[in-house]
Amino acid sequence: MTQPNCTHICSNYHQAIEFIGKRWMGMIIYTLLPGPKRYHEIHATIPGISDRLLTERLNELVNAGLINKKLIDSSIKKVEYELTPNGLAFQDVILSILKWIELCDFEQTTEDL
Repeated sequence: MTQPNCTHICSNYHQAIEFIGKRWMGMIIYTLLPGPKRYHEIHATIPGISDRLLTERLNELVNAGLINKKLIDSSIKKVEYELTPNGLAFQDVILSILKWIELCDFEQTTEDL
């Protein structure tokens, strides 16, 4: 199998890895895989994430078209977040990473570094 020219692919690959590799980004997507959630539900699922960072990451995901922010009650500004089809496309990637972590005993590997 011959590899295509790497210039375009490498640039896009690097951008994608940098984006998904931002702190908490993968966990937010993982949290939304089962279905829509409100802000406090997402926050409660990810221990250690600050309000500021969760808000920032949710906005980045909305701007990237990976999640939708849906107003569910305009009188008190209740919103719900859910993955778009592009966001759902990450499911296999996230599940593969989780499987890889289990296979590699990743915690022990990173402690050795």
